[in-house]
Amino acid sequence: MTMKQKLTHAEPTVSDWHFPSMPASLPMDHRAHDSDTDADTSPQADVLVAEPEIAKPPMYAVVMYNDNYTPMEFVVYILQSEFRHNIDTAVEIMLTIHNSSKGIAGIYPKDIAETKAKKVNSLAHREGYPLLTQIEPHQGE
Repeated sequence: MTMKQKLTHAEPTVSDWHFPSMPASLPMDHRAHDSDTDADTSPQADVLVAEPEIAKPPMYAVVMYNDNYTPMEFVVYILQSEFRHNIDTAVEIMLTIHNSSKGIAGIYPKDIAETKAKKVNSLAHREGYPLLTQIEPHQGE
């Protein structure tokens, strides 16, 4: 027998890593399938499959702080343009900010809240206003 014939007739000695108890020399149709019901021969019999737990992302409040220089109209404009509030809600939030020193402009997942806060701070700075917007962890719905 030539070397080429020996190589083509050689049996693989490495077992399939998916099924360590099954030798690689068995054809694929002789290996265990998902439809096998014999628990003694199925290598998957010892595995319990649980449903994945899907949790809602932690939410963050975009908080705007009152200052003595930013016009109320600009705050209302920001609440309407960046947070999509209607005029009545925007005025209500602006008055909360004015009277309570801070107010929540919106509640979002962390990456969206950070982006909105940075954009608002950038817009205010560009217009020459010291309006400060930050994010805080938000508990509850």
